[in-house]
Amino acid sequence: MIRKILIVPLIFFVLLAGCVAEQAPEKGTIQFTSSPTGAQVYLDNQFRGTTPSTLSGIDTGSHTIEFRYTGYESWSATMVVSAGSNNVFVALTPKAGVSTPGSVTTVTPVSPVSPVSVTLKLDKELMTIGDSMIFSGTAEGCKQVLLTIYGTGTYENGISLSPPDVGTLGTWSYTWNPGSKIQSGTYTIIATDPEKKVTVKKEFPVIGGGEVTVTSNTRSAAKGSVLQFSGICTTGAPSVHLVLYGPEQYAGGVELGTFSVQADRNWNFAYTLDTTMPTGTYTMYVYDVPKTSSGTTQFTVGFTQ
Repeated sequence: MIRKILIVPLIFFVLLAGCVAEQAPEKGTIQFTSSPTGAQVYLDNQFRGTTPSTLSGIDTGSHTIEFRYTGYESWSATMVVSAGSNNVFVALTPKAGVSTPGSVTTVTPVSPVSPVSVTLKLDKELMTIGDSMIFSGTAEGCKQVLLTIYGTGTYENGISLSPPDVGTLGTWSYTWNPGSKIQSGTYTIIATDPEKKVTVKKEFPVIGGGEVTVTSNTRSAAKGSVLQFSGICTTGAPSVHLVLYGPEQYAGGVELGTFSVQADRNWNFAYTLDTTMPTGTYTMYVYDVPKTSSGTTQFTVGFTQ
């Protein structure tokens, strides 16, 4: 009997010790809050409601937490949940360019794009070698004007000039002074803005550096006859001008007119001698327009041949 009594208590304590060892682990509670409120809460990638909210019975240890709210950047982190109470508060960041509830959106005014325009004018219609030419105009929507000039000789492929600044009144000006080494011919000046949105151009002749000649078909003519005058003009001028000098009323010179230079650089003029012209020696004087070179020839009128 005594042995049986001793055995029963021993078995009881062994069973009791086993029950104590298998006691359930403690859980944690998490309180979720956010700014703004109403954010969706995901615990270990599972939706668990919106803020503010409290979840209980959470296993202790590491868990992933994510907050989502329309118009805001998502927030996520890994946290270690401890037994008892845990708190999570997150201030969400608005997405760029998105207007959110309760926020004030600042709109930066966009300056209108200024229209670009460039004008160009010349101070004279043609230029003489050794002289200068002033290019000028107006410009809008740019701070400088780009200038390129094309012509003969060294200017055949174009030469860029120093870009003039646009003034406060929207005007610009450039004085071109190439000296006496340039060749005669037709030149083109091109003006444009730095981004080359607008381009304008003008042509002008450069004359000089050549010769003008004149000859007559006869050295002696009768009054009332027709004389043929001709010559060449290699200065690049588009025309020549004739003046006749002689005795009496011709002493101060009589303007006969301006005549075009042909493409082959020749010019010609037929002049009918007046029957009342004084007998004597006359000089036909010719120069290019605007007078960079000249030539003369003499003939007699009224002398008996």
